[in-house]
Amino acid sequence: MPFTRRDFLRGSGLTATGLGLGRASWAGIAAAATAPAAARQPAAAPHPAATGETAPAFRPDDWASVRAQFRLAPDYAHLSSFFIASHPAPVRQAIETYRRALDENPFGYLEGHMFEADKDKLWLQVCAAAAGYIGGAPDEIALTGSTTMGLALLYNGLRLKPGQEILTTVHDHYSHHESIRLAAEKWGGTVRKVALYDTGATVSVDQVVSRLRAAVTPAVRVIGITWVHSSTGVRLPIRAMADAIAAINHGRGEADRALLVVDGVHGLGAVDESVPSLGCDFFAAGTHKWIFAPRGTGLIWARPANWALVTPTIPSFMADESYLAWEDGRPPAGPTRASQASPGGFFAYEHQWATVEAFRFHQQIGRARIADRIATLNGRLKEGLASMKHVTLHTPRDRSMSAGINAFEVRDHAPSDVVRTLLEHRIIASTSPYKPTYPRLAAGIMNTPEEVAAALAVVRSMA
Repeated sequence: MPFTRRDFLRGSGLTATGLGLGRASWAGIAAAATAPAAARQPAAAPHPAATGETAPAFRPDDWASVRAQFRLAPDYAHLSSFFIASHPAPVRQAIETYRRALDENPFGYLEGHMFEADKDKLWLQVCAAAAGYIGGAPDEIALTGSTTMGLALLYNGLRLKPGQEILTTVHDHYSHHESIRLAAEKWGGTVRKVALYDTGATVSVDQVVSRLRAAVTPAVRVIGITWVHSSTGVRLPIRAMADAIAAINHGRGEADRALLVVDGVHGLGAVDESVPSLGCDFFAAGTHKWIFAPRGTGLIWARPANWALVTPTIPSFMADESYLAWEDGRPPAGPTRASQASPGGFFAYEHQWATVEAFRFHQQIGRARIADRIATLNGRLKEGLASMKHVTLHTPRDRSMSAGINAFEVRDHAPSDVVRTLLEHRIIASTSPYKPTYPRLAAGIMNTPEEVAAALAVVRSMA
């Protein structure tokens, strides 16, 4: 009888006639095959230190030691690291360890750590690490490749009735707007955009909530917003907005309840809030920005009742029920689960699995301590920029209404010229991909007060 993946899924062992392997698992076989001859013992996962890289000493309470974990070029002040992350040493080590294991035994290692016993499935460890950091339960988390992928999966998976619409804002990113537009075109729905504030510098909670409340009509089924706007640096009061939506939903039937979808990528890892406490229904974010996880990683969080509203878009490799149902020629039993929404296909697994080390790195330093460091450094940036008469700051100075991104204008200087001038002084800034576009400076935990002061000095010299 042929051996199939179903045998893995149902927990049967590998019968390897002639090899004497009996019911050994591929996780154990792969670990034994890739271990040094003197230490060939089965193991569920590789140890991140076994890569040959000599990591700098890591003292989580010392910001200089934290900075030393990154391979950022030391002769530049990297004030745009929110764009895509440099990996700290533990993440680099984990990537290389998994890569080596896959190179040495690709079939055995992948089978053993994707499709066999739950204790060996490394993607389950990623979900557990993510839940340990953001809150919620591991089975509430779907794994994706980016914020863009997460948003597209959600909007394609939420089926609206005729006459229902999606409400979003003018402040959202291309990826959010396009995910909505492409999904709405498929089912013929309508989309509306509203402005939650006129200028970022003067935004308030009352203004945002009142404008949102006024925009939600009985036809609105989905509301798509962004936690921290990369255009202005504004951080939306998600909890207050969720409470307003909950009040609107009071008395609505379940099929008409307004669902809140949040793009959370520039808040996750930058502020000290658990995702479930925000009150949103769905939260999508890449983890390769402020979390410092490997490039090409991300997640979606939702409670089980909300996952049940989503139709998966891409076949999953992380859902036993979906595979077994396909084998049996029947629909999957029960409502959609987070694992079924996780897109399948073969990924750069060494990156996905190494995400565990990124969450661990954050937790070693402390989420609250990281948030305070980011707020302090960027507070200095904002106060310095706001004090210059030739500069217009578009980011709120209130730390509860901003996070780590600061957008501004320099009078008589095009945004690209501001970035170029900063680069000439070995300070890496960026421009926002919107109309209008602004220069941006963003300090992370790898930055120092001296780098902030140097950036302000260059901007001051442009008067």
